[in-house]
Amino acid sequence: MATVFSLMDLEVFQYINSQVASPFLDMPMATLSSWAVWWPLAILAGVACGGFGGFRGRAMLIAAGLSLGLCDGVVCRNMKKISERPRPHETMSGIRTIDLAKATPRVLAVFLPLREKVSKVEIPAESGRSFPSSHAGNCFALATVVWLFYRRWGWLAFVPASLVALSRMYVGVHWPTDVLAGSLIGVLCAFAVTWFLGFVWKRYVPRLNPALYKAHPEILS
Repeated sequence: MATVFSLMDLEVFQYINSQVASPFLDMPMATLSSWAVWWPLAILAGVACGGFGGFRGRAMLIAAGLSLGLCDGVVCRNMKKISERPRPHETMSGIRTIDLAKATPRVLAVFLPLREKVSKVEIPAESGRSFPSSHAGNCFALATVVWLFYRRWGWLAFVPASLVALSRMYVGVHWPTDVLAGSLIGVLCAFAVTWFLGFVWKRYVPRLNPALYKAHPEILS
């Protein structure tokens, strides 16, 4: 069973990394995969949400921050150390990896030629930091938090999260199971954090600030 699973993992990766590859997709996928490009926009979105989103927006920001801290700083980081799984380009030759060019600020890299390499592995790496994908975990944690707080349209957040997860295989740095595991971890962390915040809210806020609790009896409200 493990062998079959590994073969499926390899086949899906190679299909996305080589068969789906296109000059028209290279720049969008490399951009999606680069957090350095997106963090300024994320900060602006957070400031706008905190300043104009009211109680729900500020509560969502707290849940998002804690979810990211749990997913990235605790779960994914420690699982990477435990699993020590090498990345695809560290274990096989012929794996195409692409990345944005170096630029300051990094967003300017979208106007420069991509950095493209094809791996040449003589001795496969015995350890690495491939499993799970923190990019996928963080994006799905954020998407889940947005959906929990804004059920009507929040599901749309899973679209960019899924594209980022796909991009990690496209640019050649993660196996499909890395991405799937990271995505699941992100979702679970978001649910766990939101449940915990709801528990704390109902347990302590009625005594500490009755007026605030009366106005917002649910943290998701």
